[in-house]
Amino acid sequence: MYSIFKPYIFSLDPEVAHDLAIKSLKFNVLPSGIFNVANEELLETNLLGRKIPNPIGLAAGFDKSAEVYNSLFKLGYGFVEVGTVTPKRQLGNPKPRVFRLEKDKALINRLGFNNHGSEIISKRISDNLPSGFLGINIGPNKDTKKKEEDYYTCLSNLSTYAGYITINISSPNTEGLREFHDQQEFEKLLTGINKIKKDKNILKPIAVKLSPDINNNEISKIIELTIKYKIEGIIVSNTTDSNRENLSDLQKNEKGGLSGHPLKNISTNLIKKFYKERKGNIQIIGVGGVDSGKSAFEKICAGANAVQLYTGMVYKGPGLVKDMKKELISILKKENIKNISEAVGIST
Repeated sequence: MYSIFKPYIFSLDPEVAHDLAIKSLKFNVLPSGIFNVANEELLETNLLGRKIPNPIGLAAGFDKSAEVYNSLFKLGYGFVEVGTVTPKRQLGNPKPRVFRLEKDKALINRLGFNNHGSEIISKRISDNLPSGFLGINIGPNKDTKKKEEDYYTCLSNLSTYAGYITINISSPNTEGLREFHDQQEFEKLLTGINKIKKDKNILKPIAVKLSPDINNNEISKIIELTIKYKIEGIIVSNTTDSNRENLSDLQKNEKGGLSGHPLKNISTNLIKKFYKERKGNIQIIGVGGVDSGKSAFEKICAGANAVQLYTGMVYKGPGLVKDMKKELISILKKENIKNISEAVGIST
């Protein structure tokens, strides 16, 4: 059905189309059973201390203000991540700020953490408890003087209703955010995160979302600090503000973060590098160019415990997860693998 409506949807401004999708999902009328598949038990796995029905998640950026996560669970996602949430409500950058690169199966966005703010979102989730494993992605407001304090505020406000919290230090659309990849700044941030967790008795697992544009020599340092400060997960990776040279679409030079198919091999190669360094002490969520069972399986074989997508759903529609589950199960049977977790890292 999506293929019928896609030409109309793609005739709309990307952000208008996204807002229409959010409004449609608010009706929450779809029966979840239509997105189930046979033998789905082969896809059951554990992520960040929680058993989930499958390793396919929705990345942060779609449900920025936690308005439709329970409808998204019905589409078949094994977990959903909302946000990025900032302490105060934020409108984001001037429009237009989202661009489809149809020739490249990609998006460029410079949204700038537009969301309703941590207090409104915390109450929204408390009034409509998640029916599945919900991650909450947090970040600082654009005009804040001390970015680390904004992470601490969001962690305090939102951890009660989260399955896990993601510390977003990797968006290219908030000035200075990626400076937290610096070893000293990263350690300072993680020290503060752990202090808040201890002071407020927060037991929820923490993941850190990383940039795909990091240097190889930074990987060991990041792994060392995440293990030292007992960070349970890393998300590899966010959008890239480079890697434009091989793109075909006329909008390829728009400023912002590039997502989708062009990021596929970049993120998969980065996953392999992190998997080899992580010594089994931290879980990896793979993101970038996931739009099929095959592409998800590649990232899992590279070392990801689970994957996330967003741009893939823009191009292939809400039935994508069901198709991916079917394809993954078919691959597992063909390879004589009894459970998806057995495939983690087998190609490294």
